[in-house]
Amino acid sequence: MFRSFTKALHQLSDPRLRGIVWRGALVALLVFIALFVAVNWGLSGLSLIDLGVPPNIADPVEWPFRLLVDILGGLAVLMLTWLLFPAVSTAVMGLFLDKAADIVEQRHYPDLPAAREQPLVEALFAAARFLGLSILLNLLALPVYLLLPAVNLVLFYLLNGYLISREYYEMVAVRRLDRDRLVAVRKRHGARLLAFGALIAFLMTVPIVNLFVPVFATAAMVHLFQGLQRQEIPS
Repeated sequence: MFRSFTKALHQLSDPRLRGIVWRGALVALLVFIALFVAVNWGLSGLSLIDLGVPPNIADPVEWPFRLLVDILGGLAVLMLTWLLFPAVSTAVMGLFLDKAADIVEQRHYPDLPAAREQPLVEALFAAARFLGLSILLNLLALPVYLLLPAVNLVLFYLLNGYLISREYYEMVAVRRLDRDRLVAVRKRHGARLLAFGALIAFLMTVPIVNLFVPVFATAAMVHLFQGLQRQEIPS
């Protein structure tokens, strides 16, 4: 797995991949901003206090209370944005990363036949399904994230590692395998894929680095997938 990461990191300087890396970083940044705005809007709609009304500074009770609410509200928006960014970024970027996979295959696996092009409707459905499931599971896990220190980090990276590994694996594998074989290979190598996803989930929570992760993860998954394919060939 780490060899896959090393190969992917070295290829980020490839001129053919560099443009995709920067476009991917821009899209990831826009996704983060849009997610922040959406979470802020959602939490404001649920608020029992009209945050649009300025506090009465002369009131020694209202002013500190409103200030505390504003601070806690801002922290809640940042936390939810941080929690949901890996899943949302993966879902959105998954629609644009086929070209990155092609470039990696052309350089490292030139003997492969042409990959199957995934129809747009199929890709949109897969992204929507992944996004909905990811948001639902992370919201269900929110009480654990909030109330159980240490356990919350383990759960977050395991849960999102599983989801992210599955999405990147399927994005790469669907170009080469039919559905039955895709699922069979994924089940046989579930532990390795989970470790891959957990590391990618961690990188997606590191500021600045997370903007470049989608293209890097795609390249790494191409290498990991090809390694799994070689293991599937009977000796």
